[in-house]
Order: sequence, then structure tokens, then C-alpha cells
Amino acid sequence: MSEQDEQSTADAVQPDAEQSALGYEQARDELAEVVRRLEAGGLSLEDSLALWERGEALATVCERRLAGARERVERALASVTPPDDTER
Repeated sequence: MSEQDEQSTADAVQPDAEQSALGYEQARDELAEVVRRLEAGGLSLEDSLALWERGEALATVCERRLAGARERVERALASVTPPDDTER
């Protein structure tokens, strides 16, 4: 599968409104449960695909929440002025 195919597949699996409203911890916990169920096996192909798509959407939510947190930290750090070394 090419990088472009992988990107278009990832773009097709976007979080729905319910998933987008989840906090990071909730989305992470649900994603862990999806992974557990997929690894356990025993699902039909259709159920596995639906679960995989849900996992992709939850991973997107987690990535967005982490990116938002990273931006907040970067803004906070940028707003702090370093101490003036000449005052020693």
C-alpha cells in the first residue's frame, strides 16, 4: 500500500461527533478496548473492519488532544521570559 493510499484511508476514518467529544483519557481507554477485542479475534470480517475503523477514529481523537496539549505547553513556555543573566 502506498503512502498516499494509507493517507486517504486514514482520512476516510474520521471521528464522529460523539468520539470527537471524548477527552483524551476516555478515547485512549476505548482505543485500548478496541485493540484488546481485535487481538482476541473471533469476530467476523465485517465486525473486525468496523472495530478497526472505530479504533482509527479514536486514535485520531487522541492525536488531536495531544497536539492541542502540546500547543498549550509551547504557548505557556513561550510566554515565560527567561531571567536576565546580568542581575547576578
